[in-house]
Amino acid sequence: MKKIRFSLLTILGLALVITGCNDTGKSSNGALSSNAAEKVYVAPGEQDEFYAFLSGGYSGNLTVYGLPSGRMFKEIPVFSQFPTSGYGYSEETKPMLNTSFGFVPWDDLHHPDISQTNGELDGRWIFVNGNNTPRIARVSLSTFETEEIIEIPNSAGNHSSSFITENTEYVVAGTRFSVPVPQRDMPINEYKGNFKGALSFISVEPEEGHLNLEFQVLMPGFNYDLSHPGRGKSHGWFFFSTYNTEEANSLLEVMASQNDKDFIAAVNWKKIEEYVKNGGGTRMPANYAHNYYDESTHTGTSTMKKEVVTVDPTKVPGSIYFLPTPKSPHGCDVDPTGQYIIGSGKLSADITVHSFDKMIAAIEGEQFDGEAYGIPILKFDEVLAGIVKSGGLGPLHTEFDDKGNAYTTFFISSEVVKWNVGTWEVIDRKPTYYSVGHLMIPGGNSRKPFGKYVVAMNKITKDRYLPTGPEMEHSAQIYDISGEKMELIYDFPTHGEPHYAAGCPAELLAPKSQKIYRLDENKHEYATLTPADARVERNGKEVHIYMSTIRSHFTPDNIEGVKVGDKVYFHITNHEQDFDVPHGFSIIGQNTSEILVMPGQTKTSVWEPKREGVWPFYCTDFCSALHQEMQGYVRVSPASSNIELSWTLGE
Repeated sequence: MKKIRFSLLTILGLALVITGCNDTGKSSNGALSSNAAEKVYVAPGEQDEFYAFLSGGYSGNLTVYGLPSGRMFKEIPVFSQFPTSGYGYSEETKPMLNTSFGFVPWDDLHHPDISQTNGELDGRWIFVNGNNTPRIARVSLSTFETEEIIEIPNSAGNHSSSFITENTEYVVAGTRFSVPVPQRDMPINEYKGNFKGALSFISVEPEEGHLNLEFQVLMPGFNYDLSHPGRGKSHGWFFFSTYNTEEANSLLEVMASQNDKDFIAAVNWKKIEEYVKNGGGTRMPANYAHNYYDESTHTGTSTMKKEVVTVDPTKVPGSIYFLPTPKSPHGCDVDPTGQYIIGSGKLSADITVHSFDKMIAAIEGEQFDGEAYGIPILKFDEVLAGIVKSGGLGPLHTEFDDKGNAYTTFFISSEVVKWNVGTWEVIDRKPTYYSVGHLMIPGGNSRKPFGKYVVAMNKITKDRYLPTGPEMEHSAQIYDISGEKMELIYDFPTHGEPHYAAGCPAELLAPKSQKIYRLDENKHEYATLTPADARVERNGKEVHIYMSTIRSHFTPDNIEGVKVGDKVYFHITNHEQDFDVPHGFSIIGQNTSEILVMPGQTKTSVWEPKREGVWPFYCTDFCSALHQEMQGYVRVSPASSNIELSWTLGE
């Protein structure tokens, strides 16, 4: 008979599953308590109080929800092709997914962060990271479309991103995996002392938001997990959690958990910025894509950049210090005042809180406990502000309300714990269902949180929703935190695997949300600004169709003279100037996707006919009572035919 061995975590996991499966949802803390439904109900015609932007994880996209209703309003395509709108399929948006590895139509999207001014949300843009092929994207919060993507060289697993400084001077992109810099063929077992971790600082132009990779700090070869900026008195610093300070390269679940403490790296980016502006740093050859979508031409372009400024932190004394933090810290969070830096060790039951003032005093007093690769390690007791004795297991992430409280997720014990910033006293704790990772309070990563709701993002959904086979969507749960005690008020499923979220009041964004693109401002190279401009032109084996759409007609609607082997470009301009009236386009045999063209916008779809025949095209988005009549035909003749191009304008 085989022996069965149970670890503590296995037993605890079984207990959680059993507890969850027996939960009836009828306790006073459940979603069916007397007034919970009233708190999340948004009556027909009324609108939600907050926007919530949840990362889509392995979907590669960003999802938009309303709070408190939990209704999903939109999925914003960022790093993944999206056939619903044609993003990544249309000729205008294909360049947005270009990288130094070629066309990469997917990524693992994490950690949204909303732009700030003076540490408060300003609602201009939201930044997200691509974790797999390292990228940072900027999404407009007026059009809710991706406007810019920049690839990050010398990086791998772009995880401690995409957090911003309090005036959106920089968005950071910290590598999770250290790698050879520059990349080269070398034995993996020579990792220790040879691999580097790049912390990238990407400047944000204050008016238009354009991104530029200003410099990279080449750090020791640890794993850089998460980060947050200083604010208020600590503005000018950035804090990064690290693990695998052992620099192991195999069996990390064991070998990277040997040290009693890892580090939070405190980076004085102001000092490094000054060093670079004065000519410091090394210009290193690199190859990375910078992709930009122009709203006036409705077109994306991709440019390959060829160098990056790298900084050796030992050449900039006083720029970086290590704060010892137990144990394998994941979350790295800064409270609204900028005084406290919270490190949540995955393998610790406690939450470690460092003091910024004590850190500065320790630096000035040279209270060091050795160094790591030339970077001073501050004495733990000299920088420690306090320890939250939580009684939970697996602390991960912390957000803050507007009343001086913090909320931390505990993955293993499946709960959110509320504690006071300053006394470190635990005030409340509530279970989640199940295995909570990130959490979000609107504005909870700023100087001005809106402490009404906390959203917990859970990894396991079993028994919460109707089963849908062996894989279910992940789960979010909303807690009312307006009182002293948290109250679970609603569950809703989320798309992909959310890794963090950002939220803001609806009144910050809704009045600025763009309704249409003005047709008279359309500068697209192939725009058809009036039906009279509609035409078909041949250039060798390329056929360009200049097409306009309006309810309920394509112009032109019947096209002849196309041949097998041609490459047909449909340049489609939507002439509507009415809010929420896009037109779609699709044709049989289209090897891309349909496209949706917004009012006043131009998009291009490519079709390469492979068979003779008469092939219909049609509008894919229901636009009027005569939507079914919105169609046309393309006649495709043999490649050897002499049929001239002709078309009808429907006049």
